[in-house]
This record gives sequence, structure tokens and C-alpha cells, in this order.
Amino acid sequence: MKGRTIKRHFRESFKTLSRNGWMTFASISAVTVTLLLVGVFTIIMMNLNKVADDIENDVEIKVLIDIIDDPNQAKQAEDKLISEIKNLPDVKEVQYSSKENELNLLIEDFGDDLSLFEQSNPLRNVLYVKATDPQQTAKVAKKIDDLENTYEVVYGEGKVEKLFSFLNTSRNVGLVLIVGLLFTAIFLISNTIRITIIARKDEIEIMKLVGATNSFVRIPFVLEGMWLGVLGSILPIAVVSIVYYNVFNVLQPRLHGELVQLLDVTPLLYQVNALILVLGIFIGIWGSFMSVRKFLKI
Repeated sequence: MKGRTIKRHFRESFKTLSRNGWMTFASISAVTVTLLLVGVFTIIMMNLNKVADDIENDVEIKVLIDIIDDPNQAKQAEDKLISEIKNLPDVKEVQYSSKENELNLLIEDFGDDLSLFEQSNPLRNVLYVKATDPQQTAKVAKKIDDLENTYEVVYGEGKVEKLFSFLNTSRNVGLVLIVGLLFTAIFLISNTIRITIIARKDEIEIMKLVGATNSFVRIPFVLEGMWLGVLGSILPIAVVSIVYYNVFNVLQPRLHGELVQLLDVTPLLYQVNALILVLGIFIGIWGSFMSVRKFLKI
């Protein structure tokens, strides 16, 4: 295709947008509203997924070590147990906590009344273990419980399984909703663009009757669909960026040090804005291509 022809197609696509003002406005509005919903819902689901990951990663196994009176034997037993746990294939991290440290943590949580136990500490040395895959916590806990010198292995049996089941269900529901919203967006925007092209079917028929090729007729409409997608993406990108930036700046200081954290502004906004733009362009091109095709069969 010659450069002059390409310039002509671009020029015609711009002229058509301005010539059909109200139809262009309707198409851009449909793209804008739908992509805005997609952008907002995507950010919400990505943050909810991060919350679910944070909760999962916070799940750990508490291993209470047997008490051995002889200090040397106790040290050897603890070192052996730590080594065996670290060598388990599904273990990510092992942290040792002495009974003195455990008592200090209890005093911080429940008050100085527990400091009475400092002279005769009834607690045990503890290992905190995290699984590589949090979903395998119960499996790892069972393996640790079979090792020697473990007094008790605690990981929230029963509650952890329910938590993981709930988080998995939430992820699946969120994925289904996002896919459903994307298909809805494609359907609504494509139909709006199709109506725009149907209103100009006489123009297409005349071009075909005077000998224009299918590609010559189709390309301006495809370019027009692309511009509709780009223009319809601008407002959703701006709104999503501004709103999330401000929400993040307000909530993040309050969530500092908490388990639940929001996703950082970057690269989240880059990813979501790229999705909005690509989706707008794709739907615009696809809707125009599929809609104009039926009128080329003359």
C-alpha cells in the first residue's frame, strides 16, 4: 500500500469522527463507561488478591521443642531439629525463638503481670516455620510432627483449611467476574460501533459499487474504531489514576505496619492503564472490522 493511500485512510478516519459527531460521542461514551468499570474492578480485585496473598504468607507453623535438662544435649537436639526441618522440601523459612523471648512477647501483649514468670519460665523454646506454598502448611506440619524432639506442632488446624478454601473461592469468583465484565465490555462497545457503521451502510455500498476494494473500504473504519478506543480510554485512565493515587496516599499511612497492605501506585497503575488502553484499542478495531465485514459482500 502506497504512503499516499495510508495518509488518505488516516485523514478520512479523522474526518469521519468529526462528521458523525453524535454517533462518535455515543461510541466514545460507551467505551469510556465500560472501560472505567473494567479499570476500577481490576484494581479492586488485584488489591483483594494481594490481601489474600498477605494473609496466606502470614500463616506459620509453631513448633514447641521438647525440654531437655542437659544444656549440651538440648542444644544438639535443637540444632538437629532445625537442620531436619530446613531440609524438608516444602519449607521456606525457619526462625528460632527462645523461651525468654516468648515470655517477653507475652508480656508485651498481655501486660506486666506475666513478668512474675521471669524467675521460673514455664514456656518452651519455639521454632516458627513457613511453608514455601502456604497451601501446603498442613502437610508440612504433619512432617514436622513426625520428627524427634517436637513437643507440639501448632498451625491452626481446621481454621487454616477453611481460610485457604475461602481465599481460593474468592479468587475464583473474582476471576469469573473480571472475565464476565470483559466480555460484557466487548459486547457493549462492539454493538455501539456496529450501530455507527450500520448508519453509514449506504456510504460503504457506494464505495463498493464504484470499484473500491474491500481493504480500501475497511481500513478507514478500522482506524476509526481504533481512535474511538483510544479516546474512550483517556477518561478511564485519568479517573483510575487520580482516584487510586489519592486513596493510596490516604489509606497507606494508616495501614503502615498492618498485615493488610495496598498495592503500590507503581507499577499497578502502569499495568491497569496499559490494560485499559489495549482493551479499548482492541475492542474498537475488532468491533469495526467485524461490523463492516457484512456490508462488503455486494
